[in-house]
Amino acid sequence: MDNGIDVKKIAKTARLRLPEDKVEKFEKELRDIVKMVENLPPLESGLLLDENNTMDLRPDVVEPSLPLEELLENAPETAAGCFRMPRITD
Repeated sequence: MDNGIDVKKIAKTARLRLPEDKVEKFEKELRDIVKMVENLPPLESGLLLDENNTMDLRPDVVEPSLPLEELLENAPETAAGCFRMPRITD
């Protein structure tokens, strides 16, 4: 690509199969995305996070939950005290 983005290298790094007939399409889409980002207006300083506000989070509190047997009683299939899900990848 003319803007320095190598779609084939990105696909290889991400371990994606990129059919040769789709390379040109993705190059155009990436060029459009880069152009859009380059044209975004600058952020106003009032929109940035306040460094003095650390946004304290509430403390984690351990609370009782339902018994494991009750949680699993409606599961279609369980194994070793866990929900068993159908395999979706090879």
